[in-house]
Amino acid sequence: MSSATGLTSAEYVQHHLTFLKLNLHTMKIDPNASGFWVLNIDGLFMSILMGVIFLGLFYWYARRASVLKPGKFQSFLEMIIEFVDKAVEETFKVPSVLIGPLAMTIFVWVFLMNFLDLIPVDLIPKVAGFAGLEHFRAVPTADLNTTIAMSLSVFILIIVYNFKGKGGFGFGKEILTKPFGVKLMPLNIIFRVLEDCVKPISLSLRLYGNLFAGELIFILIALLPWWIQWPLGGVWAIFHILIIVIQAFIFMMLTIVYLSMAYHEH
Repeated sequence: MSSATGLTSAEYVQHHLTFLKLNLHTMKIDPNASGFWVLNIDGLFMSILMGVIFLGLFYWYARRASVLKPGKFQSFLEMIIEFVDKAVEETFKVPSVLIGPLAMTIFVWVFLMNFLDLIPVDLIPKVAGFAGLEHFRAVPTADLNTTIAMSLSVFILIIVYNFKGKGGFGFGKEILTKPFGVKLMPLNIIFRVLEDCVKPISLSLRLYGNLFAGELIFILIALLPWWIQWPLGGVWAIFHILIIVIQAFIFMMLTIVYLSMAYHEH
């Protein structure tokens, strides 16, 4: 039993893994609601908040950037921008006004959402509790709905860049004739549908699985006595920093790779 909450271990874990759900049919908060017309508004709120913080920080420093005397944070942001630009240049060979900003947005936004996993697991739910909210999960990327929504956006861009790079005729020809030739047209179509469907699914599940596992481990560590929590939690937090950075990088890089594959003929 958790002495801080009065819940058993199973109840404590279940409480921290329950979303703040809004049933759109009744317009009421219902933690037991399920179905298409249910919103996990905690993940939605935190993802929007991280997006606003991302845009606000970059806008604020862009307006105050100095060429002669750049500050430490400006230098840090410039390192991130150069890192992303280099990754885009090496992967997407054709100049594009969208790919660079898209890659930057994905990397920083996903990183900020992942970073919420390093905040003590009881802190944000307690703050939400003061507002009368019984449940609140703070990490948007530990919600499959969030990662699927992001990957579906990438999937739509893949279709757009297929038409943009190859044209309607070229795209249709590729679907019908690659990789086995025109004689095996039905097999080509099946393989293409599978390939294009696997891309968003793998993107969403990879990010979700890693962040959900990280969140669950932090919750389990919080059940331990405090003198074990701090050293064990510290070690896991250091290791998890690598995970949240790597997962943001992987989501960004795979997006660029998928769009490059869509735009160019292979």
